[in-house]
Amino acid sequence: MPVRIENTPNPNALKFTVGVDVGGPKTFIPSQTTEDPLATALFRLEGVTSVFMTADFVTLTKTPDADWGAIAPAAQAILEGEFQE
Repeated sequence: MPVRIENTPNPNALKFTVGVDVGGPKTFIPSQTTEDPLATALFRLEGVTSVFMTADFVTLTKTPDADWGAIAPAAQAILEGEFQE
């Protein structure tokens, strides 16, 4: 199943449904040190301010001036690499 991207009520957040259990709930922010390789990879995307993982989805939040056009496809590729067989 490809990663499905959905809008949320917050225009600065997108939900990425991956179709498998991601664990959690876990929330990551850049100011906290994390050993989680997936959160670390997602924070490498310019503008990402938080990563939330639970059930079968990951929600990313971005800065208001960041562009989903750049972030969303890159995040989708990272998530597909992590969760697709």
